[in-house]
Amino acid sequence: MITRYALFEGSVKDGQTEAFRAFVNDELVPLWTTFDGAQEVRVMFSEERDDGAPEFPLILAITYPDRAALERAMGCEARFKSRDKTGELVALFFDGRIHHHVTAAKSFVI
Repeated sequence: MITRYALFEGSVKDGQTEAFRAFVNDELVPLWTTFDGAQEVRVMFSEERDDGAPEFPLILAITYPDRAALERAMGCEARFKSRDKTGELVALFFDGRIHHHVTAAKSFVI
């Protein structure tokens, strides 16, 4: 499995946390869940962090079965629409940067 993370490093504008989360859930999740080849979409909102740790108000993880599926998703229409919507999210609610990381994942059920 391949998981691509989008790490939203920075902060939500003062008093906008609920609006930020609602925008993600209402506007972005419906797009992310239609990425070609995606098997799982996880949206994680920060609740707390260690003292001195960087702030990540949102971490998005989309899992694909393989690299070919990830590449299809990077070129799909839903991704391009989500990039535009993410631009709106940033302009309205977020101060910071977004960076992406691709990982090879293994799950161990206990």
